[in-house]
Amino acid sequence: MRNTAAFLVLAFAAAVATLVAQSSQPKSSTLQIPFESYALPNGLRVVLAPNNTSPTVAVTVWYHVGSKNEAKGKTGFAHLFEHVMFTGSGHVPYGVHDRLTEGVGGSNNGTTSRDRTMYFETIPSNYLETALWLESDRMGFLLDTLDIQKLDAQRDIVKNERRQSMDNQPYGLVDEIVSNTLYPAAHPYSWDVIGSMTDLTAASETDVKEFFKRYYAPANAIVSIAGDFQPQQAKPLVARYFGEFPRGPAIVRPAAPPVTLDRETRLVYEDRVQVPRLVIVWPTVGRQSDDRFALRVLDQIVAGPRTTRLTKALVYDRQLATSITARQDPDESAGEWRLTITPRPGVSLTDLEAATDAILDTLKAEGPTGEEIQRATAGLELGFVNGLESNLGRSMRLADGLGYDNDAGSFQTEYQKMLAVTPADVKRVANKYLTKGRIVLSVVPIGKKEMASKPSESTPYRRTDQ
Repeated sequence: MRNTAAFLVLAFAAAVATLVAQSSQPKSSTLQIPFESYALPNGLRVVLAPNNTSPTVAVTVWYHVGSKNEAKGKTGFAHLFEHVMFTGSGHVPYGVHDRLTEGVGGSNNGTTSRDRTMYFETIPSNYLETALWLESDRMGFLLDTLDIQKLDAQRDIVKNERRQSMDNQPYGLVDEIVSNTLYPAAHPYSWDVIGSMTDLTAASETDVKEFFKRYYAPANAIVSIAGDFQPQQAKPLVARYFGEFPRGPAIVRPAAPPVTLDRETRLVYEDRVQVPRLVIVWPTVGRQSDDRFALRVLDQIVAGPRTTRLTKALVYDRQLATSITARQDPDESAGEWRLTITPRPGVSLTDLEAATDAILDTLKAEGPTGEEIQRATAGLELGFVNGLESNLGRSMRLADGLGYDNDAGSFQTEYQKMLAVTPADVKRVANKYLTKGRIVLSVVPIGKKEMASKPSESTPYRRTDQ
């Protein structure tokens, strides 16, 4: 993501009122966000969510392309385009995009994941047409100004980003190690979104331009607008700026099924760190499975506030760890459930792993209490509603629903399913997914392999892309 200034948006009174109402209503309550969706003849899908609470509007352009759509040996293209898209296009010289968004009190940015790329602006509402023009010029005329010099400049920037955020960052290679280990080599989730140095260096101008022509076209895109506008105002603008582009080629999406591990894989990675760290990962499911809701509640029960199982026992009561995080990461087609634990000085990772497993075994045997479920879902509910308060949050959520679920309103179903999780659901998914088939990664200081959890059973991890 580009390091632009964070934007400020006013809270939406309607969303706040909804949150207050939830505290006294049954958990079956729904979130009401007025919107409509439709498609242009060229396949571009559009979501409109008017709300005049503040004089701002957010525009999100969502492309159904991420690192999953790359190929082994040609990784990093989707993320590279996240950068290239900000270097100017056919009618928008470099720097003009920023001047017409940040320069009028708004903001712009982009983000890339395994499954999608998003570009977005938050601007004063009278600049809606400007934002649509800027985004349409990127979609239709980016290649008019993309040459090898511009590509090389952005390639170098991405390489430097990788050095700063991964290669030279303490614990920065954990995600890549997990992806490389969890998924088979041909699986499209097995490489990191940012790509490898080797692939970035080898990418030719032709390779990159062909990638853009295939994926950055109307039939593979969504325009989502939320904020202070009227649909009758926006519809002709969207048609004017996007309607004449050709729909683009048919896309065959790669298979990226969930995986399972038939045994435990133990790794040790020597890093430039002062404190060791334990990372335990189980393969789970993606957005296509409802088990993701119970897994999300599970991670809220296990780690976080002082009363959660692992945090209370290992950080406060026994003081074996300084921090513990748990998270369920559901991508579009697969997922993982991850624990990250940092020990207190003098505590071995072996002892920490044993203590963690004992607590998880108890949870799997007994299940969580009703009170734990209530606390977990209350926190998730607050985060969910907060994410819909801003224009940008709404436009992104609606685009995600339309892109992943073919339903911009799927957030309503997600909200209800999240709040409907029971103790039995959490116990079931804990036993189903937190099995012996997992990755146990010890990150230790260089030359200190003996600090790994069960060092005699752990295999050194060797990087192949230096």
